[in-house]
Amino acid sequence: MINWNGVFPAITTKFTSDDQLDIKTFQSNIQIQMQAGVHGIILGGSLGEASTLKSSEKESLVKATLEVVGDRIPVVMTIAEQSTKEALEAVSVAKDSGIKGFMVLPPMRYKADDRETVTFFKKIAKSTDLPIMIYNNPIDYKILVTLDMFGELEEFKNIQAVKESTRDLSLITKMINRFGERFKILCGVDPLAYESLALGANGWVAGLVCAFPYETIAIYELMQQGRYLEALKIYRWFFPLLELDIHPKLVQYIKLAEAEVGLGTEYVREPRLQLTGEERENILQIIQESLSSRPSLPNLNKIPI
Repeated sequence: MINWNGVFPAITTKFTSDDQLDIKTFQSNIQIQMQAGVHGIILGGSLGEASTLKSSEKESLVKATLEVVGDRIPVVMTIAEQSTKEALEAVSVAKDSGIKGFMVLPPMRYKADDRETVTFFKKIAKSTDLPIMIYNNPIDYKILVTLDMFGELEEFKNIQAVKESTRDLSLITKMINRFGERFKILCGVDPLAYESLALGANGWVAGLVCAFPYETIAIYELMQQGRYLEALKIYRWFFPLLELDIHPKLVQYIKLAEAEVGLGTEYVREPRLQLTGEERENILQIIQESLSSRPSLPNLNKIPI
């Protein structure tokens, strides 16, 4: 059972200079996320460079995460595969690992039509009792999960949430109007988080939280308490950083931010390369300007979820 409310960091995968998993730095970041008060951890997403990871490395990351969080918050594994067979195998391998649920992307590479995409999700849902969050991101993955498609998936009780990354804010209202509270909605686009939460989103699958966990949690908690102006002040400060989340090089950008605040390193796995030259200086300037005006955070009377 997962309570799909709150902030769920899409954690970056930490590497050493010789391209091995950096478990020590990875776990240190998880510990800070826990201290800040995140409500779950998502592993193996695009920000986690999952497409470059071996199955054994994914298993190591799950184990390393669970060593830190235990049963205090849910750990969610991403399923992003090219075929239904591979997706079902990934679910089967992960079922006894200690994770609490899955974030499932539509079929990768092949642009499945609506019927094919729904069938893909249904077969995964039938194969497991664990909760599922559908990742709806037609911008990056070219497949839109429509309201009618969610209507077809409604019968599967373990399909419980959606990571809403269409960048169409009206879909939050449309989902709530059509399905009520049947599907929890989590914002998946950092620079739309405030607006999404104001419209009724239940949570936030966040990227810049990897470098700025306390600010991310503050925005979420303040919004839940109706302290909208206080949240907006932090959000406006945060916005130039949050925009780093919507670029093809979001991994390099966010890892640079992690390095600057002492929560990670810049090492990425090829074909990605570390930033250099003018590009690195431009991103570094955004980060450093934000750090120079980093706001004091208000006291939070956290509302239990």
